[in-house]
Amino acid sequence: MTREHFEELVGDALDEVPEELLALMSNVVILVEDDPPPGEDLLGLYEGHALTARGWDYSGVLPDRILIYRNPILRICDSDEDVIDEVAVTVVHEIAHHFGIDDERLHELGWG
Repeated sequence: MTREHFEELVGDALDEVPEELLALMSNVVILVEDDPPPGEDLLGLYEGHALTARGWDYSGVLPDRILIYRNPILRICDSDEDVIDEVAVTVVHEIAHHFGIDDERLHELGWG
């Protein structure tokens, strides 16, 4: 799957997030990278300060980053439909971190 098509799938996954939630996202960018850092086994990563951790002194910082890793997702998927599903789950998972939801709670909610 081409990078361009994969990026479109990430955009499609974002389109499925309720507008009310997207409107609450603050100072965050979503990027597609081919691979995670060496030695890391990740499909996505949230880097930054969750909204729940931002205090009165939160200002003048670079945007948080949500990274979606293309090659690991492609490696674990057997079909284009699997890729679409995994991209959607990964995007929601990383957005949830932006809202301060940890991995344990995400797993309880079925967002692995």
